[in-house]
Amino acid sequence: MKAYVFPGQGAQFVGMGRNLYEGNADCRQMFEQANEIMGFRLTDVMFGGTAEDLKQTRVTQPAVFLHSVVLAKYLGEEFRPDMVGGHSLGEFSALVAAGAMGFEDGLRLVVARANAMQRCCEAVPSTMAAVLKLDDATVEQICRGVEGETVVAANYNCPGQLVISGTREGVAKACEKAKAAGGKALPLAVGGAFHSPLMEPARVELAAAIEATDFKRPVCPCYQNVDALPHSDPAEIKANLLMQLTSPVRWTATVQHMLADGATEFIEVGPGTALQGMVKRVDASADAHSAE
Repeated sequence: MKAYVFPGQGAQFVGMGRNLYEGNADCRQMFEQANEIMGFRLTDVMFGGTAEDLKQTRVTQPAVFLHSVVLAKYLGEEFRPDMVGGHSLGEFSALVAAGAMGFEDGLRLVVARANAMQRCCEAVPSTMAAVLKLDDATVEQICRGVEGETVVAANYNCPGQLVISGTREGVAKACEKAKAAGGKALPLAVGGAFHSPLMEPARVELAAAIEATDFKRPVCPCYQNVDALPHSDPAEIKANLLMQLTSPVRWTATVQHMLADGATEFIEVGPGTALQGMVKRVDASADAHSAE
């Protein structure tokens, strides 16, 4: 069974999607449609902007979404998923690719999400860090032990890699505690504390946009971040999407559930190769590769 997985923020790179734009007329039309919806030439930033320009949340999220969804369209008849899943932002890409919502609706939601999250980032100085070489329970305990600051487990990426999220001071304190416990802590170049309580204003702001969007049953189950379980009911999908902003990404459990449900091949659709590495950290024997 084929599991198609879609990357999130952090997978971006300058030049992303250019080959699809230049090599296929239908793909180029989707890129231009996105430029029109965005109100500026997103493709100019994707293809020839600076890395600094591209890492702004309001740019990164639509760019990664666009690359992923256009690539799924480019695959045509080859895109026959038995299941789909996406890491954080990638969940929106997965839902569009699987037919749960239209391309325009998906992009407008991603833009609304990115802008709301950007405002949260600007309101409270916050960040994220990857903690390596410690088990999840230890990292969770470290976060709970940081007093007077917000810091939580945000992305359960794979065994031995858990991303924490919170105020800058809170994350810094947790990183020091993680190092003292024998782990390794790597600050991430992100704009704010995604998947933490600090995103609550963005969640509230996004609620109306999600509620107003027409969702349909996808062509296959979508494994969602909040519970790592497969969903096809539109009402459940909408509720889980809304909770996702302030809830952790349970990617390790997602891959485990996909494997248990019969996944034999993981195909990453979008920029980068991060998800393939995570899949193999969950199960070294897993067949994981890029769609391109």
